[in-house]
Order: sequence, then C-alpha cells, then structure tokens
Amino acid sequence: MDIFLQQLVNGLTIGSMFAMIALGYTMVYGVMKLINFAHGDLVAASAFVGLFVFTELFGENGSILTAVAVFAVTAVIVAICGVLLERVAYRPLRTAPRLSAVVSALGASMVIQNGIMLLWGPQMKIFPDLIPQIYWELGGVVISLIQVIIMVLSLFLMIALYLFIEKTKMGTAIRASAIDQDAARLMGINVNNIIVTIFVIGSSLGAVGGLFIGMYYKGITFDMGWQYGLNAFVAAIIGGIGNIPGAMLGGMLLGLFNAFIAGYVSSTWADAFTFTLLIVILIVRPTGILGERVAEKV
Repeated sequence: MDIFLQQLVNGLTIGSMFAMIALGYTMVYGVMKLINFAHGDLVAASAFVGLFVFTELFGENGSILTAVAVFAVTAVIVAICGVLLERVAYRPLRTAPRLSAVVSALGASMVIQNGIMLLWGPQMKIFPDLIPQIYWELGGVVISLIQVIIMVLSLFLMIALYLFIEKTKMGTAIRASAIDQDAARLMGINVNNIIVTIFVIGSSLGAVGGLFIGMYYKGITFDMGWQYGLNAFVAAIIGGIGNIPGAMLGGMLLGLFNAFIAGYVSSTWADAFTFTLLIVILIVRPTGILGERVAEKV
C-alpha cells in the first residue's frame, strides 16, 4: 500500500508537469491546426534560462521569493521566444500546405536544441535548489515541498487558464478563432493577435513546466526537450488534442501511468507501455478521451 501511495504522489507530480507542457501543444493546435514540434525544445530552453537567471541575478540564494522572480523572468523570456518562433517559422507558411509547416517546426526544433548546446554546452547541468529542500513523511509516504509546489501551482494555472478561455472576452475570441478563422475575422477579431496570444500563453506554461523539470529531476540536458515534449504530446493526444481539459486529463493520466509502471514493473519499460496505452486509446477513441469528432470542411 505504501508503494501505491508513493507512486500516486509521484505520478501526480509528473502528470502536473506533462499537463503544463501539453497545454502548449493543444492551444496552438486548437487555433492553427499545427503541431508545434519546437515546443518541447522551448521547454528545455526554459530550464537553462532559469538556471542562468538564478545564478547570474540571485547568486544561488534560494528562497520562495527568489523562485517566484525566476519563474516570472523565465516565463517572459520564453514567451518572447515563442512569439519570435511564430513570426519567423510559422506565419510565412500559414497558407502553405501543412507538410511545409511541419517541416518548419522540426527545423525550428533543431535550431533551438543546437542553440542550447552552443550556449550551455553538451554536458548535463545540475539545476540549483530554487527553494529549500523540505520533506514530510505521512503514513510511510514521503512528500517534498517541491512536489507540493508543482502540484498546487500546476492546478492553479490550469484552472486559471480554463476560466480565462471560458469566461473572458479574449477567451471567447480564441474559441471563435479555433472554430473558424475566416468567420472570426468577419466578426472583427484580429486572428494574428489571437495567434500571438496563444503562443505567449503556451510558451509561458511550457516555461513553468521546464522549470518544474529542473527543480524535480535536477539534471538538465540540451536534448531533453525531445523526451519531455514527446510525452506531453502523447498526453495531449490521449486527452484530445485541441481540448484544454483534455490536455490536463491526459497529462495526469500519463504521469500516473508512468509512475505505476516504474513502481511495479520497471522504468526501462515505461516508454513501451506508454505508447501501447496510446495505441489502445486511439483504437477505442480516435479523437482522445475528451476529443470531439469534427467534420472536415470541403
């Protein structure tokens, strides 16, 4: 029972990180019908940017206030990078065939990944302690302060994003653009501004996810964006890509699934079981758990 509860906590922590990153994929796809393959590398870049901001501006003096400042500065920097990515790699190809945009996304991914390697080197970097290392033991289950912060902050941001999309004027414009961009333009919505907004939000959430990865796993590498980006992409597909609650649900389910496989089977087989789960879900529910079947316009 202790193993089950411990893996439950670990799974919710990992799932929270997957969900934060998956939201970036699902928001871009929801409006642009584009898989932003460079998103995972932006997540990796955020961990290195956070490392640089912390060591250069704060001198490795960890505290809650320092962590808040690092998160805020990193989110702003990565959001700017996300906007530049959209402007340079995606906007010129908006009317081109989808394959062109996919190739551009893969190219942007390689540029970001190699840029990280050139700036910080190919060796693994150790992420510093942004906050004090505090642990509690409850009924045989060990919970760290970092895990609590990851789960609580992720839940808060996911709820805030959902309310923003569902209850605000900008959120209504985003939903209208996701349904039909041409009709949205006729209604006076500036679709370009909407697309910039989703890249700002998606990149910022990815930055939070990247910092969570650094805080939780400690070791960060220039090519880790592929691994975490792929898992988050799988989570978005499982939940229903283009669906914000689906990205949250998919991230949590995938995190729990990985944790229980690692706890009861082997972490070596986690990826194999993950993609087996994806195949089964797509066979049973091709649009994902919360995805809706939409008729294609001709």
